[in-house]
Amino acid sequence: MSIFTVGELPEELGNLAGLESLTASFNDFLFGSIPSSIFNLSSLMELSLQQNQFSGSLPSNMGLSLVKLSLFFNKLTGKIPTSITNASQLIMLELNRNSFTGSIPDLDIGNIKQFSDEWYPPIPSSIGNLSTSLVTFSASNCGIRGVIPSEIGNLSSLQTLDLSGNQFTGSIPTTIGKLKQLGILYLYGNQLQGYIPHHLCRISNLLELYLSGNMLTSSIPEYFGELKSLQTLSFASNKLNSTLPSNFFNLPGLIVLDLSSNYLSGQLPDQIGSLTGINYLDLSSNKFSANVPNTIDGCESLEFLFLSNNMLNGSIPESLGKVRGLRNLDLSNNNLSGVIPESLKNLGLESFNVSYNKLQGKIPDGGCFANFSFESFVQNSGLCGAARFQVPPCPRNRGRSRSETVALIMKYVVPPFIAAVILVLILVFLLKRRRQKNTPASADVSSVGVSWKIVSERELTQGTSSFSEINLLGRGSFGSVFKAMLSNETDVVAVKVFNLELEGALKSFDTESRILSTIRHRNLIKILGCCSNEHFKALILAYMPNGSLDKWLHSDVYVLDLMQRLGIAIDVALALEYLHHNHTFTIVHCDIKPNNVLLDEDMTAHVGDFGISKLFEDREAVAHTITMATIGYAAPEYGSEGKVSTQGDVYSYGILLLEIFTSKKPTDDMFSAEMGIKEWVGKALQENRMSGVVAPGLLSRQDPHFSAMEQCVSSVFDLVMKCLAFSPDERINMMQVAASLHKFKVTLEAAKKRQSRRS
Repeated sequence: MSIFTVGELPEELGNLAGLESLTASFNDFLFGSIPSSIFNLSSLMELSLQQNQFSGSLPSNMGLSLVKLSLFFNKLTGKIPTSITNASQLIMLELNRNSFTGSIPDLDIGNIKQFSDEWYPPIPSSIGNLSTSLVTFSASNCGIRGVIPSEIGNLSSLQTLDLSGNQFTGSIPTTIGKLKQLGILYLYGNQLQGYIPHHLCRISNLLELYLSGNMLTSSIPEYFGELKSLQTLSFASNKLNSTLPSNFFNLPGLIVLDLSSNYLSGQLPDQIGSLTGINYLDLSSNKFSANVPNTIDGCESLEFLFLSNNMLNGSIPESLGKVRGLRNLDLSNNNLSGVIPESLKNLGLESFNVSYNKLQGKIPDGGCFANFSFESFVQNSGLCGAARFQVPPCPRNRGRSRSETVALIMKYVVPPFIAAVILVLILVFLLKRRRQKNTPASADVSSVGVSWKIVSERELTQGTSSFSEINLLGRGSFGSVFKAMLSNETDVVAVKVFNLELEGALKSFDTESRILSTIRHRNLIKILGCCSNEHFKALILAYMPNGSLDKWLHSDVYVLDLMQRLGIAIDVALALEYLHHNHTFTIVHCDIKPNNVLLDEDMTAHVGDFGISKLFEDREAVAHTITMATIGYAAPEYGSEGKVSTQGDVYSYGILLLEIFTSKKPTDDMFSAEMGIKEWVGKALQENRMSGVVAPGLLSRQDPHFSAMEQCVSSVFDLVMKCLAFSPDERINMMQVAASLHKFKVTLEAAKKRQSRRS
């Protein structure tokens, strides 16, 4: 029996003897209490009342012959009745997104989809008393604290265990290794410590294992190479060290492998080529050294390869050109030398990054390289090629032998060159003496990075048309940013000019120069040069053609869909993860907000404006200072204690996430001291009114992917609340945030693919 109505359900439904199924789901128009008479129907096997406005508590006499009970997305309160334990035939229980309190009864059921999202106490040890026929246990993003009870190993038939996105501490119970039927294990986004138990290697049916975003240490157990069924494995954003096990790559079915942001070292073994089915391989931000193996062409299904931020050396293997499906390749921030193989231009690469290496020779032109910008190749002093790559042109080869060329150079080039150098040195010496006599103060370039381009004030004046309003991109606390075209340049740049008449502007220039000279990450704004003298200071930055995120969130002209918003959120999270955890020194940005998030031509987000940031060289990440953080985004401890810490950035990022997915500024007139944007969204979540707070047009019930998209946004909001805990010590860190968001995106993409296949 299906019901489509508005109002309350009548008590008379309890008189329908013989009724086996009652469905009144996804209405959003039904309210009041659920009639207790319904639960007196001895014939009732299925009751589906999810996603309505039902309130009150459940009757004490429920259970009976129920096989399926779905009450999620309502406003139910009180305790879960102990009479539910009498439902011996129950195979599905969905109570999430209500406000139940108290403990969960000892259930004897065959399958549980999800418990209440408001369930914050620790998981009791009595969980081990649940039925041994239990197949699925999911309690993700519920804010659960404490340790994972070892008794969970008693659930011998468990196939899916999802405890992700909570606040579990302690170690992973070794008893999980007793779950021989387990196929999916999600423990990512918690605060688990200790080592990865080798007992997990006993789960021969394991398909997906996510342990990312925790604080796991030690090494990866060697026995993982024996899990032949494993398809997805993520240990990202932990503290794992040592080398990779020798048989780690003996996994023929592996599709996704993510070991990024750890402390793994040693060389990449030749056995990596045995991963014939691998699609996504991320080993970035570790300490791997030696060469990239030539056997990489054995990874014939590879589309995503990330090896950045390691210590790899040698040349880029020519064999990479044989990986025909490769779409994304990042080898940046290593010590690679030699040339870029011509074979790569025949691939369908959509993104390519070899910046900050020691590469030489010609940058291939044509093919996929026609789509890349100079940013893919910066900080490789030996490269040459087309002018658009901002490298010197390659010398022409006239066909002379090497010995002839050397002889000609020694005879005709070297002597004049030496003479010219001597002449230049003499002139520089004379000019310097003259300036010392005639100039009251010499140029101040103490903050300039060794690889930056030094630009004169005159050139900047010309490139910005005398700093015309036409070229103005924006104004900040200490100056303005202009669009400029410098002489002998083909690309537009951004020029940040500091107003030295403002108090703190000079310090801001020094701080930003110092920090920008030490950081290198694809989601941080790139500095290209500077101009610094006694009366004028400016930074030359990469130009972001799509402007700031603020423009895209608060405009009727620009529109961002859910995947774009999620991608931007992940970009900013990765930038902060790098600053907080992966940089040589801890850096606290101190001013995370949409105006400081800039978007390039591909809508990739870059965090900028480090004028009030703090760099902690001693790895201590807490300081007391007079902060200038923006109102609405600053953490509570900024104003009350003047405390600057990485946890403060996490709070600001949480506010940013709310603004991204609601398109509401935290300073909007609708908010007050009693009801800020955090409280507004939190209340909507408690009342299951999420559709009332998301950005207009972001979710549509007519969209075939609505359910998956709604779950994604709901998961994001749950994550936000963990970022916005009042106490800094209770907030999660950016490693956990980045890992959770990545999982949300992967889950959403997978759901869309499944839906498309059904269509």
